[in-house]
Amino acid sequence: MAQDKYPFEQNNSPALNAFNVTPHDINELSNVTRAIYVGTGGDINITLRDDSTPVILKNVSSGTLLPLRVKLVKTTSTTAQDIIGLY
Repeated sequence: MAQDKYPFEQNNSPALNAFNVTPHDINELSNVTRAIYVGTGGDINITLRDDSTPVILKNVSSGTLLPLRVKLVKTTSTTAQDIIGLY
């Protein structure tokens, strides 16, 4: 289960840590993100912290920083690469 080190919405400080995201259809990330960086663009199939329904973000550009609280990046339908989780 993804650990949320910043559970309170009013905490809007910048990320202090980063990790390489390896998409997986079942295993959640080690930490809930504060943002996702996309190095090589494409589609990203994600599940947000408070939801269990995946959503596919289409045509995310290379070099995009997405300010999203993500707990899962699925392999299925994810074509973006070089994804970094920030927390």
